[in-house]
Amino acid sequence: NEYGGFEKVGSLGFELPTNDKNIKTQSGDIVLYNKNQISVFYESNSWSYTKLGKIKNKTKNELKDILGSGNIELRLSIK
Repeated sequence: NEYGGFEKVGSLGFELPTNDKNIKTQSGDIVLYNKNQISVFYESNSWSYTKLGKIKNKTKNELKDILGSGNIELRLSIK
């Protein structure tokens, strides 16, 4: 779901262990929030998150275009 005009947030449906730190996110950051929500940022925000990863090789504007202005479906995988 779109949230705050700077990120997409979705519930995992389960909890993961956290290592929260106060950080300032950047475009492309993927974080865990509140043990059970994934956030993908296309703008920045400061809060306490567990950083999970980063979308690389995309500018802020490219990410905004990819993620769009509404709700999306995001699939994550570990390689």
